[in-house]
Amino acid sequence: MTLLTMQKIALEAADGPQARPALTDGPCGLGLLQLVAGPASPAADEAQPTAAPLVAELMHQLFDPADRAPIHGRWRDLIARKEFRHVPGLTTAERTELSYRRLRLVNDTVVSAEQLARDPRQLAGLHEWTAASDGALCALASIHYNLFLGSLYDHDAREGLSPYTSMQRTGTFLCSELEHGNDAPALQTTAEFDRAGGGFVLNTPGPAAQKFMPNTSSTGGPKSAVVAARLVIDGEDHGVFLFLTPLSDEAGTLPGIRVRRLPDRIGNPVDHCLTSFDHVRLPREALLEADHGRLSDQGVLNSSMGNRRKRFLQSIARVTTGKLCMSAASVGASRAALSIAVRYAHHRHISGPRAGERVPLTAHRSHYGRLLKSLATAYAMTFLHRTVTDRWAAHTPENRVETERLVAIAKAWITWQGRTIMIECRERCGAQGLFPLNGLADLQLDAEGSVTAEGDNLPLWIKAAAEMVFGHRTERLDARPASPQGQDLSDLAFLRDLLAEVEGLWQTRACTALRQGRRGDPLGRWNAASSSGLEMVSAHARLQAADAFIAAIARTADPAARSLLQDLCRLFLLQEISHHTGDLLAAGHLSADHIHALPPAIDALLHALAEHLTPLVDAFDLPEEYLAAIPIAHSSYAMKVSDFLEASPN
Repeated sequence: MTLLTMQKIALEAADGPQARPALTDGPCGLGLLQLVAGPASPAADEAQPTAAPLVAELMHQLFDPADRAPIHGRWRDLIARKEFRHVPGLTTAERTELSYRRLRLVNDTVVSAEQLARDPRQLAGLHEWTAASDGALCALASIHYNLFLGSLYDHDAREGLSPYTSMQRTGTFLCSELEHGNDAPALQTTAEFDRAGGGFVLNTPGPAAQKFMPNTSSTGGPKSAVVAARLVIDGEDHGVFLFLTPLSDEAGTLPGIRVRRLPDRIGNPVDHCLTSFDHVRLPREALLEADHGRLSDQGVLNSSMGNRRKRFLQSIARVTTGKLCMSAASVGASRAALSIAVRYAHHRHISGPRAGERVPLTAHRSHYGRLLKSLATAYAMTFLHRTVTDRWAAHTPENRVETERLVAIAKAWITWQGRTIMIECRERCGAQGLFPLNGLADLQLDAEGSVTAEGDNLPLWIKAAAEMVFGHRTERLDARPASPQGQDLSDLAFLRDLLAEVEGLWQTRACTALRQGRRGDPLGRWNAASSSGLEMVSAHARLQAADAFIAAIARTADPAARSLLQDLCRLFLLQEISHHTGDLLAAGHLSADHIHALPPAIDALLHALAEHLTPLVDAFDLPEEYLAAIPIAHSSYAMKVSDFLEASPN
């Protein structure tokens, strides 16, 4: 069964006879949402009671039952513990030390470090939940379990790993240098093969080659690193490989290694450092070997790959799983931010239109509408992340390149959307959101790290655009020639195919720019095409999110939950389409009547969805212990703040 067929089946199920008829015919047969008489229920004094079956079904779709206990349940329970509550008044050093202590609690929770490192679903789940509590912990866990241990397991290293799995030593990953980040294949650190001694000499040739990475300081105890360096044999550069390198012991940094802590960065603090090596001798077994590179006893490199760039990419293949982890962190943090902001919107009361009247923030569509739009995106982010994680976990050598590209595209879109959501949630909570105690301020700042980690988003999309300009084709669900006649803005298939048309339009522009560019000037030709190429990738990311959303709707058994998800998906798609109405009109895919009807259709959806704010965030399943420690997540938030100040030693 092809993907296109599965999508059609999903849409037919989504719009099946059990679905609630949320739309009625309006002008031009466009099916505008009927406005319900009377005020939306969130204008009531308090949030409405949660409908348990509805929330259970939504939760069922967000967290597959097969994964919920072994993956999500473990990490959810972990962040519910008191050790993961916000601690005020700590210095930067104390906050970093706290994150390392929490890392050891993570390790106590792990059944098997090897199993965790090898399972992208488990790793993603760890990031999805810990990001809501401690962004620095999330980064430390990502480095230790995915980049460090994962690299060891992906190569031939099998023995002597107990110091790392028991956390006697913390693992780090040193790839980027001061002058080489996204162009890491050009890094300058060298590991020269010493024929006489049988080992390697690891060296930093100059200031530009200092490793610019966390987390190599003495904080957290002894450390070892997987270091990316150029393998040099008899003066010949064989490209970048990984070398297992002890950095410190209980007494401090080892000889020949220089570690200088960098100034504080934004967000939860991680011990970022500059790390350099002065002719550090490493044993023969320090080289991490696999089929892409093995060194014979005679000092000859044997490789299944003749291309040095391919060998490098294989050496750092763990970065792809790292992209999934960064996406997961953004998904989890976004859901946490929305859970807090929606609860605050119900509890915060302001002056009403009549003298002496008090109404909650949810009485105002200008307030709850923004949260609903963010919720629609957060659901799309979650469904896309589930789909991409499953595809990466099941990838084959034949589809690896395509799947890696999808992981990269999703990482950029999800982390960018997450940052936007967290900014929105912070702003919706006003000055209260500026205080880390209320759970939002650090989330917003930590989002910047996810945007940059494991590859800056813009270069990731530039690479994807270059690969997709030629030879990529997105199919419509409706094979008939695109025409706006008789099409309805309530039709998910129609809206989804409009996104496909947007992708195709930008792809055509990119192809045209490349073909018309001046020969002999490849950079100039790409500069002319890159803007259109990036728009193509952006539309592709949103289309993949829409397909994942639609597939989730098709899996939803409960009619009420399915109807709610349909409306939420419509809101997501209408938002996305609204940015491209000019192009779609010019290309004949939308009519002027469609464009006129689009804003009221979005507004009507916001009205219809308003009463479901609470169940939509309750389905995120944040632990009550986590929410109980956040004052603005409660109706008695003013008293909660006062109680906290009374209990504070300051």
